[in-house]
Amino acid sequence: MHDVAKHDDSKAQYFWVWGALLFLTAVEVWLGYRQIFEPVRMLEVLLVLSVIKSALIIGYFMHLKFEKPIMRWMIVISVVGCFVIMYFFFFPDAGRVLRLGVK
Repeated sequence: MHDVAKHDDSKAQYFWVWGALLFLTAVEVWLGYRQIFEPVRMLEVLLVLSVIKSALIIGYFMHLKFEKPIMRWMIVISVVGCFVIMYFFFFPDAGRVLRLGVK
């Protein structure tokens, strides 16, 4: 039959993850309204927070944390490959922020 992943189905764990996601979203909104950093630093901070949030969602709500290691490595390698491709295609255009400034 099916090889079902064994994991704890307690709702408390999901509520903690949901609370962490809610808190990180509130931090992102607060940073967006306050704009306490320059635009490039703000983008870096928001991207890091988004990566943390996506890791929590993928790990817990999509149950990747409970998958076999080969499955996790395949997804990590695919995502890193996508980031590398996006870096080569979009990074030259992103350099305009530094040369031209943000208006």
